[in-house]
Amino acid sequence: MAIPISPAQPRDLEAAVQASFQPDGERRTAEQHLAWLTAKASAAQEKPYHYLLVLRFALINIIGLSLLGVAYAQGLVSKILLGDQTYLSVVIFVVFLAGLGICASKIWQTSCQLNDVKSFDPLVPSGAATYLAQMRGRDGDTRGILAASLRLKLSHRIAVVRHVASSLVILGLIGTVIGFIIALSGVHPDQAADVKAITPMVSTLIAGMSTALYTTLVGSVLNVWLTINYHILSGGTVKLITGLLEFGEEHGRA
Repeated sequence: MAIPISPAQPRDLEAAVQASFQPDGERRTAEQHLAWLTAKASAAQEKPYHYLLVLRFALINIIGLSLLGVAYAQGLVSKILLGDQTYLSVVIFVVFLAGLGICASKIWQTSCQLNDVKSFDPLVPSGAATYLAQMRGRDGDTRGILAASLRLKLSHRIAVVRHVASSLVILGLIGTVIGFIIALSGVHPDQAADVKAITPMVSTLIAGMSTALYTTLVGSVLNVWLTINYHILSGGTVKLITGLLEFGEEHGRA
């Protein structure tokens, strides 16, 4: 399919290509680079790239919210709120929402960068253009160092989501310990023979066990939910790293 190009575009493309050349090493001609850029632009118009990573994220969380809605309709949410005297379950849910929001922003960022790699335009500022500029004309050792730096940078960017998911389990375990403390605080062995003292002890024991079990349940379920989202983000990040490395090796030696 023919691409309409304004009179100023060929000159801009050729200037961008020639400006990226290094004096040393093997180089491609301006005509070859210009042909490659034109082919990339044509492919981008014929086959648009969709935000598949965002769609997977949306699908998983629609399912999760649907299950949460079913639990609320069955009265499970109200039971948890009433049974947890420490309101630690609410704190765990707030931390989960914060982690989910961070994960959503990282997935959107990663998805946009994946699209930039697939439909690369040298005239549009992007992560792919920056990485290509760093790789241009470098030797093999330098390219290896840059590739390792890229892996560390992108892996570190998503690590916060994994940490938040882990903290949900830890908060649930803290709630378990607090619940057992509450349950045992009402037990007095010296009053076990007193019938009147047994009733408040049993009530305190039940309240403490409810707190322990509900906080553990909430922390574990929300950890699974956020961990699934993290794996989606991690898979997209691996694809981004692979795409950038292949892109840099293919076009960064000139």
